Parts: sequence; structure tokens; C-alpha cells
Amino acid sequence: MGSPLRAFVRIAAYLAVTVTLVPIQAFAVRFNRELSVRLPLFYHGLCVRILGFQIRPHGKMAANGPVLFACNHTSYSDISILGALLPASFVAKAEVAGWPFFGGLAKLQRTVFVDRRPAKATMQRDEMVQRLEDGDNLILFPEGTSSDGNAVLPFKSALFSVAQVEPNGEPLLVQPVSIAYTRLDGMPVGRALRPYFAWYGDMTLAPHFWEVAGLGHATVDVVFHPPVTIRDYETRKGLAKHCFQVVAGGVSVANAGRLDGLQTLGAS
Repeated sequence: MGSPLRAFVRIAAYLAVTVTLVPIQAFAVRFNRELSVRLPLFYHGLCVRILGFQIRPHGKMAANGPVLFACNHTSYSDISILGALLPASFVAKAEVAGWPFFGGLAKLQRTVFVDRRPAKATMQRDEMVQRLEDGDNLILFPEGTSSDGNAVLPFKSALFSVAQVEPNGEPLLVQPVSIAYTRLDGMPVGRALRPYFAWYGDMTLAPHFWEVAGLGHATVDVVFHPPVTIRDYETRKGLAKHCFQVVAGGVSVANAGRLDGLQTLGAS
């Protein structure tokens, strides 16, 4: 469906930018916290342009941190889409740390890796709490996996346990975020084409990345919903249910092409 030449040029440019900036980020992670947060914004912004994505943000990002952003998950490209907009680190499953190349990039963005074994739960929750108390924003994919982009999978309430703490004595802000791949070269992406952007199930990463890189220019709608706290819902299950309903609704509206009336924050 895509162009092999376009895929080659884009991937070559992506690798060149990545190889250039990795040593700088490695230095920043060790010696300059502010740069280690800001450089990924610049890097992911370059990546989305190189790979042909146009981001259309809707709504208002929570400005008073720390913030836990709860987002649906369609593909590895979500990382660059959200990373270009949010000064934040990701929460990812533990096995991502061992992935060739991408695992190293995840570590450089100070990703919090979550092991699903109960014995590790307390330690990992404490790490997330510490990061939030230090002022870091975190991006969470509460589905626990990726989907085909046509619908949002139920959110796992256990992943919201960190929302029960109050960093620096204040309730943690949780902002639901919907992400949807809606247009290709200006034309609406229907149900049949949307899985071209999605990476899920037993898909192999490299061939899928090559195919996506060969596609035309894609429009990605990112909807920032009003932030909430666990105090609004009493339990993490209530919070997870609310976030799921709001995020799923945003994806549905975006996929149906009904977001044009919303005020955007500006394109990336």
C-alpha cells in the first residue's frame, strides 16, 4: 500500500536523528534533569514530522503537575505522538526494557517499567509515587496492551493504584487522553484501513514499521479531556471506569470525524 522509497528515506532520517540525539539524552539523564525532560519533546516532534504524522490536539492539557495521563494505546507510534506534546515519561510493561533498540530508547526517556507479578507491585508503585512527588508527569496506557484503533479495550483498575496517593499533600490529577488515527493524505480513514496504523496481537515490529513509514501523511487527533482526581470517584475502579468511558467516547467521536468543531491547541 505504501511507497518503499518513502519508507527507506523516512527510516534513514529517523535513525540519523535518533543516533545523533541519543548521546545527548544519555548525558542529560545523568547530569541535567530539565534537559532530559525537554529533549524528548524536541526528538519526538522531529520523529512525527519525519514519519509523516500531523497532530491535531483538542482540548486543554493539564498545566499544574504532576499529572498522570491515561491514554488508549494503538501502536508504538503513540509514543512519539504523545511524546511530542507532553513533557512526561511513560509507564510500560517490563518486557519493553529488553526490546532491541526501542528498549534502550525507553530507558533514556526514564520510562517506569511495570512487572505484572504481584510481588513487584509495591516496589513499582513506590517508584511511580516517587517520580510524581519529584514533579514528573507520567503517561499510562491502562488497557495493558494495544488495540486495532477501532475501539478502546477496558481499562485495568490495578494500574490506577498510584492515583490513590497524594504527591506533596495534593490529590493527583489524572487526565484522560484519546488518540485516534483519522486521516491519510487528507481522506478519512475508515474501519478497514485503521488497523494499518495499529500494532497489536502477534504482529512483527520491523515489517509493520516499514509499512507504516511507507504510507502517506497521516492525521492524528489527540483529545485532552478534563482532568479528575480519585476523590471524585472514591475508588480506583470508579476512576478507571470514568477514564475508560471518556477515552472510548473521544476515540469514537474522532473516528467518526466529528471533532472539527472543537478548538485545537495547534498542530505539531
